[in-house]
Amino acid sequence: MLYPTDTVYAIGCDLHAKKAIEHVRQIKQRSNEKPLTFLCSSLSDISCYAIVNDAAYRTMRRLIPGPYTFLLPATKLVPRLVMHPKRRTTGIRVPDNPICQALLEALGNPIISTSAPWLERHNDQHEVVTNPPAHSRYELFDRLDKLVNITIDTGVEPGYQVSTILDMTTEEPSILRRGLGWEEASTWVKSES
Repeated sequence: MLYPTDTVYAIGCDLHAKKAIEHVRQIKQRSNEKPLTFLCSSLSDISCYAIVNDAAYRTMRRLIPGPYTFLLPATKLVPRLVMHPKRRTTGIRVPDNPICQALLEALGNPIISTSAPWLERHNDQHEVVTNPPAHSRYELFDRLDKLVNITIDTGVEPGYQVSTILDMTTEEPSILRRGLGWEEASTWVKSES
C-alpha cells in the first residue's frame, strides 16, 4: 500500500507478509542486504520486536510518537527479510499520524514503512537528494498506481523530510541521520552527522 506518515508518503505491508515484503523491495529496488524500517503502535509494542536498554527506553519515551526511526537490536520476532543481515538490527518507528495508528490497530501487526520511491534518494554521504520529487500527491499516485494494491489519499500533499535516525544499539544513543525533528532529538542524544 501507499500511505501517508508523519514524514513522507510510504509504501509498506504487513511485517509478516513475506511476498508483500519482497514486492516492497522490488518497488524500492532495494536488495535483501538493506534493512527495512517498520511501524509499531507504541513503545510497549517495540519491546516485542527489539531489545531496548535503559538509556534507549528513556530517550524513546521522550520522543515517541514522532518522526524518529530507532535502530535497535532485533528479537526473534523480526523476520530476517527486514533486518540488517550482519548486525541483526532493525529500524522501528512509532508515528505521530492518525492514519498510521488506525492502520496498525486494524491490522494488529507492525507495518513495513519505507519512503515512496521518487520522493528521495541518498548520495554516497547518505544525504537526502531529490530525485526529482513528485510535484503533487496525484503525480506520486500516478507513478505508483500499478505497483501498489491500495493508495490512501488524505487530501494532504506529501512531506519531503525523512525521519531522524537514532542509533540505540550502544550504551550512548546517537543521531545517525538528521531528518524531521532532529533538533529535539539532539537535546537527548549526541549527533554523529
